[in-house]
Amino acid sequence: MTMTDTVHTLTLLASGASGAGNGQHGDAAVNPYLTGGGALLVLLLLLWVTTRFNRDR
Repeated sequence: MTMTDTVHTLTLLASGASGAGNGQHGDAAVNPYLTGGGALLVLLLLLWVTTRFNRDR
């Protein structure tokens, strides 16, 4: 694989090649509230686990 092939592949990947280069992102939308809520839940779970391991101090 040459450098130009790599650049072309990464450009297509970054632009979302499924939209065929016309700027459209498809029909699957990501709900920002669901994403944020999931991230908050994961962070709170990690905080809880961290505090459980730190009981002896």
